[in-house]
Amino acid sequence: GLTTEEVAERRSNGYDPRSVIEASPELAQAVAAISSGVFSPDDPERYRDLMNGLYQSDWFMVAADFDAYAATQRDVDAVWRNSPDWYAKAIRNVARVGWFSSDRTIRQYAKEIWNVPV
Repeated sequence: GLTTEEVAERRSNGYDPRSVIEASPELAQAVAAISSGVFSPDDPERYRDLMNGLYQSDWFMVAADFDAYAATQRDVDAVWRNSPDWYAKAIRNVARVGWFSSDRTIRQYAKEIWNVPV
């Protein structure tokens, strides 16, 4: 996904989520499916506000991150099909999780992304 600097740059240059969605065939297809009500046949309008928010503001830049996310997910899918490689990566991932702490993460987000005092 985007770095903190890239988010700031896009915001200062006038981020247009609609053009980002339209430029990504995979994202446009997903958004069209959600908007059509295919995932909520009992309430086809269920995700209308969500989709409007995505097209109009997308503050969290979900659309801008989508293609990178989808590419990474395809990479993950490929590793998943190779069990020994998957197991090795899973073990390394768990071993490195000690660095993660919600307190540290929230402080970092507050400073670098949300620009609020902690």
